[in-house]
Amino acid sequence: MFDDIEYHGALTAGLLHALPIMEQLLVLLPVFILGAAIGSFLNVCIARWPLDMSVVKPRSRCPRCERPIASYENIPLLSWVLLRGKCRGCALPISIQYPLVELLVALAWVACVYAFGVTFEALRVALFGTVLFGIAVTDAKHYLIPDGFTITGLVLVLGFAIANFFMQHPSHFVSAWPAILGACVGAGAITLIGWLAEVIMKREAMGFGDTTLMAVVGAAVGAERALLTIIAGAFVGAVVFLLIVGPIVKVRNARRGEPFAFPDVPFGVFLAPAAMLILLWGEALITWYVQRAFPA
Repeated sequence: MFDDIEYHGALTAGLLHALPIMEQLLVLLPVFILGAAIGSFLNVCIARWPLDMSVVKPRSRCPRCERPIASYENIPLLSWVLLRGKCRGCALPISIQYPLVELLVALAWVACVYAFGVTFEALRVALFGTVLFGIAVTDAKHYLIPDGFTITGLVLVLGFAIANFFMQHPSHFVSAWPAILGACVGAGAITLIGWLAEVIMKREAMGFGDTTLMAVVGAAVGAERALLTIIAGAFVGAVVFLLIVGPIVKVRNARRGEPFAFPDVPFGVFLAPAAMLILLWGEALITWYVQRAFPA
C-alpha cells in the first residue's frame, strides 16, 4: 500500500511503532548500545567528579589495585559478565554499580526513542535523564552533587532551548526565556527553603548542590513546574525517610546500643526523579489538580 511513498522526515514514535517488530529492533538496538556506552562514561563521572578528578585522564583503572583497564576489558555490560565481576589484576570484585548503571541508562535511552521516536525531543529527554540519574547516584553515595553534573546539565538544557527556538519542535521543555527565568526561580526557591530549614533546625539543612540542581531543573521545566518539583521531591523524601529509612536506622542503632540520630537526607536523590516525572507529566498533574480544586 505504501511501497511507492517516500518519506524523508524524522522517524517519529508513531512511525516507529508502525514498523514490524524486527525493524523496530534494528532501530532500538543501536540506541541500546549507545546508551550503554553513555552509561559507562556516566560511571566515570560518578566515580571521579566527587574526588575533583578529571574524567578524561588518566585512563580507566581498577579502583583497588589501580591497574589500567584495557579497552577490551571496558566494553559496557559485556566485559563485566566475561570477567565474572572481578578485576583481572587483583581478582577483587567489581561493584555491581557499573553494569547496573550501564543497563539502566541503555534502557532509558531505548525508552526515550520508543516514546518519542528518533527525534530531537528524544535526545533532549535522554540526556536530561542521564544527568539527573548521575546526580541521584552521586548524591546517594557521597551526599554531594558535583558541579560537573550541574554545569553540564545547565549548558545542555539552555543550549537545547536556544536551538529549539530556531527549530520550533514541540517539546516538554520550556523555551529559552522561560528557561532562564525557571533557573532563577528554581535555584532561589530551594535556597530560601534551605535557609529557613537551617534557621529552624540550627544546622545546615541543604547544600549548594541542591541549589545548582534546581537551576538545571528550573531551566528545563520552567518556574511553575520547578516549584512543583520541589514539592514532589520533598513529599517523596519525607515519606521514604520517615517510613523506611528512619525505622531501619533506629533498629540498627538499638542493636548497636547507640542513640538514635536521624540521618541526613540526600535531597538530590528525590529531586532528580521528581524533576523527570514533572517534566513528562507535570502539566497533566497541574490540570488534574486545578480541575478538582476549582471545579467550574
